[in-house]
Amino acid sequence: MIRIPVSYLYHSNSRYARSLNQTTIRRLNTLALRREDKSRWERRVALTPDHVSKLIKETGVKVYVQPCNKRVFSNEKYEQAGAIIQEDISVADIIMGIKEVPAKNLIPNKTHIFFSHTHKGQEYNMTMLQDILDKKIRLIDYELMTNEEKKRLVLFGTHAGYAGMIDGLHGLGLRLLGLGYNTPFMHIAMSHSYKSLASAKSSIKSVSESIAAEGLPKDLGPMTFVFTGTGHVSNGAQEIFKHLPHEYIDAKDLKECALTSHNYNNKKIYGCQIKLHDYLVHKNLGKFVSKSDYYANPNEYECEFHTKIAPYTTMLIHGSYWDTRYPRLVTNKQLRAIQADPSNKNRLLAIADISCDINGPLEFLSHSTTIDDPFYYVDAVNNKEHKNDEGKGTQIMAVDILPTEIPIESSEHFSKSLYPFMNDLINGNIDQNPVLSRATIAKDGKLTDSHQNLYDLLPKNNTPISSLRSRKDKKKILLLGSGFVTKPFVDYFSKQDDISLIIASNMKNEAIALTHGNQDIQVVDLDVNKKEELSRLVQGADIVVSLLPAPLHPMVAEKCIAHKKNMVTASYISPAMKALDERAKQAGITILNEIGVDPGIDHLSAMKIIDEVKAEGGEITSFISWCGGLPAPETSNVPLGYKFSWSPRGALTAALNDARFWMNGKHQEIPGEALLKSHFPTVTIYPGFVFEGFANRDSLSYINTYGLAPLETKSAMFRGTLRYKGFSDLMYSFYKLGFLDTNNTEEAKYFTWSDFLDHKLFGSYDNEPTEASRISAIADKLNLSKNHQMVEKVVDALKWLALMPNSRTPLSSSLIPSTANTSTSLDTFCSLLQQKLRYNKGERDLIVLHHDFGIRLKNGEERTKTSTLTSYGSLDTYTAMAKLVGLPAAIATEMIVRGEIKDTGILAPTLPHIYNPILYNLESKGIKIIENTVDSKGMKGYLNWNGSGIWN
Repeated sequence: MIRIPVSYLYHSNSRYARSLNQTTIRRLNTLALRREDKSRWERRVALTPDHVSKLIKETGVKVYVQPCNKRVFSNEKYEQAGAIIQEDISVADIIMGIKEVPAKNLIPNKTHIFFSHTHKGQEYNMTMLQDILDKKIRLIDYELMTNEEKKRLVLFGTHAGYAGMIDGLHGLGLRLLGLGYNTPFMHIAMSHSYKSLASAKSSIKSVSESIAAEGLPKDLGPMTFVFTGTGHVSNGAQEIFKHLPHEYIDAKDLKECALTSHNYNNKKIYGCQIKLHDYLVHKNLGKFVSKSDYYANPNEYECEFHTKIAPYTTMLIHGSYWDTRYPRLVTNKQLRAIQADPSNKNRLLAIADISCDINGPLEFLSHSTTIDDPFYYVDAVNNKEHKNDEGKGTQIMAVDILPTEIPIESSEHFSKSLYPFMNDLINGNIDQNPVLSRATIAKDGKLTDSHQNLYDLLPKNNTPISSLRSRKDKKKILLLGSGFVTKPFVDYFSKQDDISLIIASNMKNEAIALTHGNQDIQVVDLDVNKKEELSRLVQGADIVVSLLPAPLHPMVAEKCIAHKKNMVTASYISPAMKALDERAKQAGITILNEIGVDPGIDHLSAMKIIDEVKAEGGEITSFISWCGGLPAPETSNVPLGYKFSWSPRGALTAALNDARFWMNGKHQEIPGEALLKSHFPTVTIYPGFVFEGFANRDSLSYINTYGLAPLETKSAMFRGTLRYKGFSDLMYSFYKLGFLDTNNTEEAKYFTWSDFLDHKLFGSYDNEPTEASRISAIADKLNLSKNHQMVEKVVDALKWLALMPNSRTPLSSSLIPSTANTSTSLDTFCSLLQQKLRYNKGERDLIVLHHDFGIRLKNGEERTKTSTLTSYGSLDTYTAMAKLVGLPAAIATEMIVRGEIKDTGILAPTLPHIYNPILYNLESKGIKIIENTVDSKGMKGYLNWNGSGIWN
């Protein structure tokens, strides 16, 4: 401990020093700037290199900086300033950052300073706050660094306003183009596209000159921009707005201005900054009383924004404070009425919600958006969200990290605001400094006096997270099924103390084995066809996850709708599920489907690139996608080069489906009976893999799923299934021999597998044919000569599978189990393959997923971009298939449980606020998708589906 004179207090608050005596204070000798990890776009810093240099010179503090190549100031700049660049920052007393810190990176007994988003009781960060208490961390929040009048002193607000207004103008240009109007706004880019704020302002001034000279389309009527708020955010937005030709009008004149259909000046924009009295009315008095009365009694006021302001607004720029005490600006119902009224044409076209309060003052703001994908549309009339600039609805921009789009200026401003407090911070005068003291939320394992109300919102009042097993308010997840893909799902939730998992299965012992003896996981015996029992379990859950066979999902969904419970499945959206969409919306529930690997991760990785290309003004000109679940190469030395980890029936019937796709700019169809012989003989993803493939059902529907319409503008729209070379011809041979027949009823009872073959070749197995006669019959069935190489391959495979007698095959392997005598040839053959081609101990599987995108850039240049996932199963943990189905389903389930996905209806994971977090979480678990850009034409330059030529 050393003695620090209080005259060392920072200059701007020296008046506080006079009231303090000298005190014994622990000096904090080391400080660290952590690497931001919440978003890849986060490039801001709390302290610039210049201020780090100044701080070191003035205080002698040792500064550590975690290396980071995306930070707006380079590692070298900090090193030149005197900082130490190193990964380990646990040596520092004070750790500074911008955004929230993951629990694993919260270092005990340190002072952490960042925007924690906890002081309002934000539910999504209460677990982090509990962890801060458990680790006895002092938490200082920039947002709470205020003066005595509660005015914030350290903030990015003005820069959020700058970026939000620029992005909003960019979005308005896209919206107007979608409605058929080319406007100068099209020349305004997203704010991160500019080198500096000055260059952004210069661009807007150029647009201003165009508007002043040429005007805006008369059809749009007077263009009105309405601003809420009077603080830094609104001021920043209006500073940008003022670079446009404009005229401010009073709120009382807004209606008259907007309704003027002629004799108005279309060479300027009308701005209106509204105040509380413009749209709030006391419920009993019928007028606005005063600001102080409203803040004291917000429940006594009602909002008339939807009638007085919104119908006369072209673009709303929202930048005011709001919390749940206050009435909403616009509800869902009110937006529906505004959009449904024909007289409101071209009104409320766009909203730039800079404040970004989810389901807050604008109830229909269901989620924040990202810099990658900043806009979406709310069509309240049809109760849906979409991303079609030409569609109906109001455009929403709700990027929640706007200042990072202007990283240099926002960091310099922030650092300058923060620097006066650094002396007291380093010298341990935190409690003596009123600004730092007010900003302290937690210290010594306790919440500070002004934040005691947060105790009720923590996972459990000041109880370490590790002891939360007894919570009564745990979220209950009902998992239906206990098959092999469920293990990663169960393990994902087994250590989450605020989650209660119930496994319901008709294979109870199998389900119990999944728990590994964890007493907190409940196992119940369930026959899903017993609807009353199913209904009871659904009613008691918060969310239902169905990993049952796909045909059972609609029955489960019916129960979820009845009890208003959310649901997750990994299966394709069937017509029966799709038919439940409106009822699910009416029930207000999320039913998220197609969140495994294929479908699932294929959607996530595809939509990420598609949305990125669109955001940069480019166009997808072709889409080709391949996916396959295969044995690892060292395990593939078997007939078909394939193994089965579950019933083969699905894999076999998939090879019999009709296929529709778009290739070479034309509609293509392959009937199911020709799918295998019309396979793609060469599919090159990596040189080390020798793949072929066949078309996968209806690829054309994905033109709408992925927002790529119209189809005619694409050279290819195709989805296919990968297999090792030789699969298709051999499976087609099995088809020709009748093994895949689904129509006939097997009346015969076979004793050996060769009985089954003989019955297919000769119509009976009473005689004892010779090998030669069998080979001759096989050749006849295949319509090939006996000496054809394909006949030899088929015979070798039949012998390996014990379908033809073989001196090397033990008698026990030739006998057919009684359970294999089933109703169709396909089912009998499936029994054989499940026995002969199963995975053995020590064998790995492999998933390969590959997308090939043709891209036309904004400047007209052509590119090919690929996205590839290669994942092997582990001998110690999970198969690749289990991992890539179970984990995405688990992550999506957690997002819904924690309120991060609020969209209702029957959904697929194609929206950015769904796919981005899931991809991020998957990557953190080692499931990484590799993206590459190449100059070649990609796959569309060589693909053909002529097969091997054997069957022509």
